Amino acid sequence: QTLLFSATLTEDIMRLASRWMNAPVTVEVEPEKVTVDSIKQVIYTVSSKDRFSLFYNLLQRDNPDRLLMFCNRRDETERVMWMMERCGISAALLSGAVPQKKRLQVLEGFRDGKIRVLVATDVAGRGLHVDGITHVINYDIPFDAEDYVHRIGRTGRAGASGVAYTFACENEAFSMSE
Repeated sequence: QTLLFSATLTEDIMRLASRWMNAPVTVEVEPEKVTVDSIKQVIYTVSSKDRFSLFYNLLQRDNPDRLLMFCNRRDETERVMWMMERCGISAALLSGAVPQKKRLQVLEGFRDGKIRVLVATDVAGRGLHVDGITHVINYDIPFDAEDYVHRIGRTGRAGASGVAYTFACENEAFSMSE
């Protein structure tokens, strides 16, 4: 007997699974709501050159315990990390370019509270469970609405409340739907 469980199953995964399963049965459980009420969602319309200043001001104002920031590309995560270092903000980076051993160390530090700010690509958007993430920032708007749901779902877990900020700049605002 072969069983496959996942929060999300892409067409590629389903094709692969169908090659190994005989007469598979699919069971889908749909939540009543896509996002939870315990996550306060805020969108800021901001120019791309002012995004970091907005982030810095939100960091100072909210003083989050654990903040997870998402960027769409690795080069953007590296650029944001460089700006954080220049401003004296202690943070860590998580992307596909980070070796697995280092990724595990970074995640452990984030879980333990030694790392307060984590800058990541969507490698951290799914399957990452860290208790106590109080804030999620979409520095870049995700390309896919489903990715947005997964990103903000890193906060407001298990009845806790959280805040999700999304920065809509002139380069990405067109990708937002109503």
